[in-house]
Amino acid sequence: MIAIKKIPVCTPFLGGREKEYVLDAVASTWISSRGSYLDRFERDFPAYVGVQYGTSTPNGTLALHLALKSVGIGPGDEVILPTFTMIASALAICYCGATPVLLDADAEDWNLNIEKLKGALSSRTKAIIVVHIYGHPTHMGPVLDFAHENGLIVIEDAAEAHGSEYEGQRCGSMSKVGCFSFFANKNITCGEGGMVVTDDKEVYDKLRYYKNLCFPLGDARIYDHRDIGFNYRMSNLHAALGCAQLEKIDQYVAMRRRNANLYRERLCEIPGLQLPIERPWAKNTYWMYGVICKPEFGISREALMVKLAEFGVETRAFFKPMHLQEALIKYGFRAPHAMPVAEDLGRSGLYLPSGSNLTLEEIDYVADCVARVHRTR
Repeated sequence: MIAIKKIPVCTPFLGGREKEYVLDAVASTWISSRGSYLDRFERDFPAYVGVQYGTSTPNGTLALHLALKSVGIGPGDEVILPTFTMIASALAICYCGATPVLLDADAEDWNLNIEKLKGALSSRTKAIIVVHIYGHPTHMGPVLDFAHENGLIVIEDAAEAHGSEYEGQRCGSMSKVGCFSFFANKNITCGEGGMVVTDDKEVYDKLRYYKNLCFPLGDARIYDHRDIGFNYRMSNLHAALGCAQLEKIDQYVAMRRRNANLYRERLCEIPGLQLPIERPWAKNTYWMYGVICKPEFGISREALMVKLAEFGVETRAFFKPMHLQEALIKYGFRAPHAMPVAEDLGRSGLYLPSGSNLTLEEIDYVADCVARVHRTR
């Protein structure tokens, strides 16, 4: 095995007209929170998802906060969400003064364990946030049925799931609101950015109202503010990047899925290495290609990461579950059940290099390194 250059865990792939569009935005002098690229991005991205409306935000965390605020989540409310997620999902609930109610993960697809939903319900429960973790959709049918039966709002955290599908519907399109992130490592990126999408015109108007300091809709030059709002506006420069990326999204999703197939072919024979799955009803976009080091693998996740780093292969540990986060313990989250699956994921999982533009040579090298570590453990 011949060592090659260092392989980052994920780098943005700027393979389209990004430079052209950004320079055009600069030349136009529309570089702040208005401009043709913002109009275009807020029109075309919701259309791609399959909904009518969308409004951009500076990042995915603020997209979640804005969504929660706009559907009426506030102090005293409880919001159910998976404990196995990135902390932004939980912090957005805290920003509203509400309480996160954390549930364990499914052992196979790592999303919210829907069998635990009933036990999490209380008189204060108002919403469910589903997180399509690492690009694999949550089993939305039972979640939506449960929400309908109990009068709950469903919000999709699709920050990692651009282009992922559940039974042919794109993630972000199946609930009251869907939230996306366009951070540098996402399937498409604005560098920084987010968006909330919806089919509900009333919610859409609230999203636009609250994100722009509660200026009156239709005339942002009237300095008459009747509610507490936020400055959650994306710039036209970031939207220019997003427009260029969106033109290539089908290609980029196909590249991530190709990478996953190549990894699967090369890693499936290694004992004790659990690979990500794709349920029959799902289209997984494999935002990150995650693997689990089971006891049969022979060494710990940390040991594997150290060895891979010696070969120039960068990795990342899985998310630390929310119920183990000191910030949320101090805040006072509610956890109605034990979380053994999420704890095992947080302890044993890592993701391998996952960028859209990985070469076949790089994937072969990473897989060979993993196999070599297993053989010589």
